Amino acid sequence: MWEYSDKVKEHYKNPKNVGSIENADAIGEAGALACGDKLKIYLKIDDGIITDAKFQTFGCGSAVASSSILTEMIIGKSVDEARKITNKDIADELDGLPPEKMHCSVMGHEALEDALKNYFGEEKSDDKKDSSQKIICNCFSVSEAEIINAIKNGAKTLDEIKEINYAGGGCARCVPNIKMLLDKYSKKETVLNPVQFILKINKVLETNVAGELGKDSGGIELVNVDGKDVYVKLTGTCSSCKNATLTLKNFVEKQLREHVDEQINVIEVK
Repeated sequence: MWEYSDKVKEHYKNPKNVGSIENADAIGEAGALACGDKLKIYLKIDDGIITDAKFQTFGCGSAVASSSILTEMIIGKSVDEARKITNKDIADELDGLPPEKMHCSVMGHEALEDALKNYFGEEKSDDKKDSSQKIICNCFSVSEAEIINAIKNGAKTLDEIKEINYAGGGCARCVPNIKMLLDKYSKKETVLNPVQFILKINKVLETNVAGELGKDSGGIELVNVDGKDVYVKLTGTCSSCKNATLTLKNFVEKQLREHVDEQINVIEVK
């Protein structure tokens, strides 16, 4: 059984600002009846200040409470201040929501965001956003980039992801997407024998490095491998380039660390 704060219970039993506003300056919507929750919010804005806000919602008690307290939070605020409100702010104002109900605060935030976009005449589609900022976990506003970074830093399970940035700890609708990212970006531990290690280094030099250096009539040769130290010789224009050291460290070594081993150290042989 979920535990609800007194504020949640109060706003559910006695919701504030229910209804619509005739000739509203902005209207926003979020959710869908097919998913069981839908919210519509109406704003009256005078000289950049939200003077009135009302809502209509179809959903559970947490959805009603989140919508109710949101209207109280934004009345009297400037539109710029309202834009800074997050779903976590809504949940905090209610003295918390059960993780399984955090999506209700997300719906409130999305409806407000939609209304303000409507007010400013902004594009509502997210298609033009940087994909690295794509939000995977709406409950805690965790982006795809943040989840991938957590995985690359050692998180191997959903529980470990939750411990790092809370992703997947709310309504759990994002869990399938998080698992897909885990499958895609988790490092598969493969132990290479010395011969395989050298062959992989050589392949990266040939496929990832030589082609780029060749664009400026340069080249590279693998001379020796001693443990994690990789000895190479720059050829062509690269051999006399003033930025040879930078090329080795910022490009060659980076490629080998990314595709072979993070501890590789590239050393130039004259």
